[in-house]
Amino acid sequence: MNKWLLFLLVFQTGFTGHVYSQTKGTGTEVAFISDVHFADLYGKLSGTTFKGPKNPKDGRNTLLRTMQSQLGSTRIFNENYFAFIAALDDVAKRGVRLVAFPGDYSDDGQAVHLRGLQRILQEYRQKYGMQFFITTGNHDPVGPFLKEAGKKDFLGAKGMSQPVFSKPGLYSPTTPHEHPTAISADIAELGYEGIMDHLSEFGFFAQPQYKYWTTPFSSFSPDNYNYQKAREASLLSNRMYEVAPGDTIPDATYLVEPVEGLWLLAIDGNVYLPRHDGKTKAFSNAEAGYNNVITHKRHLLTWVKRISEMARQRGKTLIAFSHYPMVDYNDNASPEIAKLMGPDKWQLKRMPLPDVAREFINAGINIHFGGHMHINDTGVFSDDKGNTLVNIQTPSLAAYIPAYKLLKLKGEGKAEIETITIDKVKSFDKLFALYHMEYEFLSGKSDAAIWDKKILKSKTYKEFTRYHLEELVRLRFLPQDWPEYLREFLSKSSGQDLLLLLSESSDSSKVNQVRYKQDLMNRLEASKLKFAEFSKWNGMDLINDFYRLRSADQLALKDINPHRLQQYQFLANLCLDLNERKSITDQKEKGLILFFSIFNKFLKDSPANHFTVDLITGDIRELPSK
Repeated sequence: MNKWLLFLLVFQTGFTGHVYSQTKGTGTEVAFISDVHFADLYGKLSGTTFKGPKNPKDGRNTLLRTMQSQLGSTRIFNENYFAFIAALDDVAKRGVRLVAFPGDYSDDGQAVHLRGLQRILQEYRQKYGMQFFITTGNHDPVGPFLKEAGKKDFLGAKGMSQPVFSKPGLYSPTTPHEHPTAISADIAELGYEGIMDHLSEFGFFAQPQYKYWTTPFSSFSPDNYNYQKAREASLLSNRMYEVAPGDTIPDATYLVEPVEGLWLLAIDGNVYLPRHDGKTKAFSNAEAGYNNVITHKRHLLTWVKRISEMARQRGKTLIAFSHYPMVDYNDNASPEIAKLMGPDKWQLKRMPLPDVAREFINAGINIHFGGHMHINDTGVFSDDKGNTLVNIQTPSLAAYIPAYKLLKLKGEGKAEIETITIDKVKSFDKLFALYHMEYEFLSGKSDAAIWDKKILKSKTYKEFTRYHLEELVRLRFLPQDWPEYLREFLSKSSGQDLLLLLSESSDSSKVNQVRYKQDLMNRLEASKLKFAEFSKWNGMDLINDFYRLRSADQLALKDINPHRLQQYQFLANLCLDLNERKSITDQKEKGLILFFSIFNKFLKDSPANHFTVDLITGDIRELPSK
């Protein structure tokens, strides 16, 4: 390679490793890694002697959260550290050099973790020439400005919990079974300024190697663009908007052209609404996402429309990504979910309104990569004019099934999307000895809510996330979301019990009961199913498989016995028949009909594993799984 060309490559990318060039004719590739919730297990807390317990496996002090706390959370706190590195290694191995993070790359935007994330991204940039592009999530930042905070559930010596907070007086002990609170400013939740100070070089601020970079507040165009103008526009002071009269906060949205022809649109979907109590001012959280964007960030929609028109005129491929979904991610089952569990359950408040998709279609967006929900899903919305928005939900590395999305731009306006699972992760079980210590401590307290130790028998990271989901269902989802009558019934029922209940006649006469029983046996035989096989699973197996499907979509099918899945579908068909042949008054029957209606919709969604998307029409075509 010409030495001047090599010099230019190093100057533009900061690349100091081996030279990489794509095979001629292949399209640009972008990896989307979402909801990492990175926490630096080996970070250093200033201002305190607390370093985390020493791990007997490697002798290192480790800043980890308790297993009890992470099994009650929708995200894993600790092992995702190793999964993140495994994902970056996989991306590097595939030769992909563009990586986008659709938010929640940190776990609450604390300095101790941001320093670790910054170091890792710099290492991969130097070693492989990777370029990273970050957008905001509701965990980074938690609020627009710095907030004193902390966590009460770090793991301390002897298996006891260790509170760590940024200032004295923020936390009062709730139990004698915890260590005295450690104080470190590094655990405060940083706002935009602090986060972007650490991560400005990863898309948030213009960089010399970018071909184009701009924000909703910039006045330049590609025709008069230069780095100096873009760098000035990067300053947070030049990226403020009035969210409410008298309240001005940052908007970190940006557009970047990292390689010729590709425009990556990183949307800051966070909206923090001010709350005043007469003495202090606070802000709401941002988890509502785009429902608040279309009412409080209208400047964003105006700018996105201008950008999409510019992209079309200049022949650029525009790919949008952000933290929040733009389209229904419940496979259009939200009405049934609301009826079964209640309108405030199952995170339904996070569901984007149909107006969100309409607004962004009108603004020219036809493909968007989101996160936030920790699920694998493809949602499609078409407006009255036939325009389509495809929303691709990127799975979390900190939940079941850990994976990322790989976008490959093809010719003729088409894109190929592949879901790459992170099954095997080196060192994922490195912390198990510390969890054993925690378990022994909790066992000594005779804690009835203690977690199931079987998770420590996991052979792979994917299996670990499966156990995490099962415990999350048992300890949180079932008690909080499910109606008691259905929870109690399913927890005590076998598959055969469900089969018999759903095949009963409304006529209690012996003759009709015998006839319906015979009809059931005939239907089973026609479906090549046997009555006895329904006894091999119970209601909890059904519920866990239900959550696997909801979380991982098509990826979960490898973890569900196909014969059992056929039995589930048979029961779903019985529910349809039951609803048609008699007036339903029994509460259990009503609940099961709703449940299996939701289950059916989860099974019949758009492709979510390996598929192509026509970037003009929104047409989706499934491809064979690799």
